[in-house]
Formats: sequence, structure tokens, C-alpha cells
Amino acid sequence: MAETGKAVVLLSGGLDSATTLAIAVEKGFNCYAMSFDYGQRHRFELAAAKKIADRVGAIKHLVLPIGIGDIGGSALTADIAVPKERSDTDMAASIPVTYVPARNTVFLSCALAWAETLGAEDIYIGVNAVDYSGYPDCRPEFIKAFEHMANLATKASVEGDAKIRIQAPLLYFTKAEIIKKGISLNVDYSITHSCYDPSPEGLACGQCDSCRLRKKGFAEAGLVDPTSYIEE
Repeated sequence: MAETGKAVVLLSGGLDSATTLAIAVEKGFNCYAMSFDYGQRHRFELAAAKKIADRVGAIKHLVLPIGIGDIGGSALTADIAVPKERSDTDMAASIPVTYVPARNTVFLSCALAWAETLGAEDIYIGVNAVDYSGYPDCRPEFIKAFEHMANLATKASVEGDAKIRIQAPLLYFTKAEIIKKGISLNVDYSITHSCYDPSPEGLACGQCDSCRLRKKGFAEAGLVDPTSYIEE
């Protein structure tokens, strides 16, 4: 898998992944954005992902349907209430029910397959280990372990001189730092979608962990959050 300047970027439609795509584009990669329709209750993020891919300049945007939502076990895919109005302490105390079992493992595996097909060595993912909801598959240990596995699992890396790199540029950023970086790259956060439990019209609830972290990030960055919230 020779270096071609291509990168696969996981794009959820939220502000972290939008910023990640902008960073990859800034670095000069020809970016192939990959999103997933996995039965999530917040499918509005897929429309946001399409807008972001078009606006930021992805070469192609692939929305892949996968059935991990059929497995259940998460408030994002099953009939389980999304936690609301949790404090920072509560969010850091345990892994919440919004965790989707093995989601980033599955997503990165699909991205790896596409990267090998495209001849790309770089896979970008917007995981964050600072301002996040405690998901185990957002930790640096996971990213490092997946990269090691990827270089054992692909034909290109075993038979050729390719080296798969899992790029997580936001890993140690606070949410405010992510937002400031995105603003410097002209990311339009008004087209992103973060809420885990939006209204039927797509308005953000303002109370789930994701909404609260987003609000906190904009406040700490000294910027106005362009999101339309139900409560407003």
C-alpha cells in the first residue's frame, strides 16, 4: 500500500469528527469520509455528515449500513432512556448506557477495509480522552492497540511496505480547544449535530451528555453555540 496522499476519515456529523476532517484536509490528504447508519436514534447526524463532507471537501462520502444496532445494549440503539442533566462528576464516574458495544472497533475495522482498498495508509478518527463521556474505545490505549492490530491484519502491511496509521489528532484536546481549532480551519459548527436524543424535528435536547459537553466547550471557548436546542 504505497503512500498516495489518501486518508479515510470517520465522520459522525458531530463537531469532533468535523474538526478531524478539516485537520486531515489541512494536512493535504485527499479525504474519503465514512459514516455509518447503524440504527442510531440520532440519525440526524447522517444528514449533518453529508453537509460537512461536502463543505469541508471530502473526495467521497460513504454511508455504510451496518447492523450493530440490532444487537442492542445501548441507549443510542435500544429502548433505553438517554441520561440527562448529569454533572461532570457523574459523567466521569462510569461508562454510560449511551456506550454502543464495540462501536469504534467496528467503525475502524470498516475504515481499515476501505483504506486498504483505496491504497490509503492513514485513518482519522475524532476520539477524545479529555472532555468525553467515558467510553473505553476513546482511550489512547485502544487507538494504539488497534493500530498494532491493523498492521498485523492487512495484506498490504504483511506483504508490502505499508504501515497503517490511526490518526487521532483530538485525543488530548479539551472540547474548547477542539472548537477553537475548528474555527481556525473555518469549520461551520452550525451544520454539525451532537445530540443523542433530538426531537422529531432534529432539535438538540440540550440535556444529554453530548449536548452538555458541547455547551461547555463553546462557553469555555468564549463562543456562541450555533445549535438549535429544544429549550430555547
